[in-house]
Amino acid sequence: MKNLLTALVLSLPLVGFGQSAEKMTSDTKAAADKAASDTKAAGDKAASDTKAAGDKAASDTKAAASSTKKKAKQGATKAADETKAAADSMTK
Repeated sequence: MKNLLTALVLSLPLVGFGQSAEKMTSDTKAAADKAASDTKAAGDKAASDTKAAGDKAASDTKAAASSTKKKAKQGATKAADETKAAADSMTK
């Protein structure tokens, strides 16, 4: 009986240690998974922000080009009208 009790008492810390090692392994895996998830999320956000900035720059450039084109067309029309008016006044 004494041997049986001794064996049980000696085996208890090993069972506890085995469980704590499993828990440490599980905790370490969970921490690694969270770190990987956080890193991926940060990378995705950076890519999204970069794309948004690129899209805005392209949109701004297009708007500026359109405005410049419109102003140039208005200037050319005005110059043509003034030239025509001058020619008409000279022929009268």
